Amino acid sequence: MKTQLASTNFDLETCAPRIAALSLLAVILLLALTGCKNETRATADINPAGVYTLVSVDDKNVPCNVTHEGASLTVKSGVFTINSDGTCRSLSIFSVPPHSDVRREVKATYTQTGAELTMRWEGAGMTQGRINGSTFTMNNEGMIFSYRK
Repeated sequence: MKTQLASTNFDLETCAPRIAALSLLAVILLLALTGCKNETRATADINPAGVYTLVSVDDKNVPCNVTHEGASLTVKSGVFTINSDGTCRSLSIFSVPPHSDVRREVKATYTQTGAELTMRWEGAGMTQGRINGSTFTMNNEGMIFSYRK
């Protein structure tokens, strides 16, 4: 009795491109998933705590003149302190001509999602900020405040 192998319609030349494409797709998906996992871990490890010094307002180096809600003022300096307990405070010194310097300190609590901070100010509203290395940037009523550690 002779045993004959069943013939198949398998043609390696026509299947090879499909196999290669599927292998490439699997590698790309694996790299994408690995990349996402590393980014999530990296942003979860961001510790914003520290003292940041105001370096610019709306891309103008401090001290600088700015206009806000129709009023011209000179921003002289500022410090933003972020505590590890979920609190923060902002201290700014500015002047509105012809008056002398004004010192304004406000406090907030914050929540952190990755590099993003959401501050809820005592007696005021809410602002968004972002940590990028040693820089903290905050949008305050349309004005961009940039601080450096």
